[in-house]
Amino acid sequence: MKRLTLVLTLLAAPLGAQTTSAPAEPEPIQDNSFLIEEAYNQPVHVVQHINTFQRPQQGGGWMYSFTQEWPMRSQRHQLSIGVPLQRLADGVPGMTGVGDVALNYRLQLAGVDGGAVAFAPRLSLMLPTGDVKRGMGSGSAGAQVNLPVSVQLTPWLVTHLNAGATLVPRAHDAANATASTTGYNLGQSVIWLARPTLNFLLETAWTSTETVVGADVTERTNAFVVAPGVRYAFNLKSGMQIVPGAAYVIGAGPSRGTESVFTYLSIEHAF
Repeated sequence: MKRLTLVLTLLAAPLGAQTTSAPAEPEPIQDNSFLIEEAYNQPVHVVQHINTFQRPQQGGGWMYSFTQEWPMRSQRHQLSIGVPLQRLADGVPGMTGVGDVALNYRLQLAGVDGGAVAFAPRLSLMLPTGDVKRGMGSGSAGAQVNLPVSVQLTPWLVTHLNAGATLVPRAHDAANATASTTGYNLGQSVIWLARPTLNFLLETAWTSTETVVGADVTERTNAFVVAPGVRYAFNLKSGMQIVPGAAYVIGAGPSRGTESVFTYLSIEHAF
């Protein structure tokens, strides 16, 4: 009987080991890309603070932006504010200041309950907070729409696509001439989920913008960039998530010859 009990004990030991659950993997990063907007609204009771800084290798100017995102009662609705701060060129006095502030609303139409596809169109009101005489803003209120789509291609590969447009009905120039301006944007990012907390990114972005150069006269400028980058998530015991990242932005086509360094810092926490 003792031998039988010993045998049964030895047989049961591996079975017991097999039923022990492994530590849960952290959730994959579902953060904003650097240049491309991802289609994931904030979860309920979680606020996100996004900081970006971009400095071109040429000209000495730089651009900083701060964005804060808040869910509205559920993940389906989200409000956010974006505040840009920029310096146009080194050595030019008074050329640092706040640009046009954006008030944003996003509606999560697909992806609230998970799934391979997420879609969250955004509508923004652009406020004329920048000083147009110093080249910091458009001089008039405007509207912007962006259509971000996120698709999980495989368990380790995600792509994000953007298409959008901006309209400023009465934009100004430094001489106070006015004209209607339109802008367009297209972009895509591919994210390799090397680990749930470590992502490698490759982004492409095209923009076409108009500026006022006289009464009812505008000038259009196109730009195209490619940006390889990396980001890493620190998940704290408190539930806070800190995601630093960096990319190198390389101009191509109409932007050939331009390069800039881009840094990113996101902080998410409950409220």
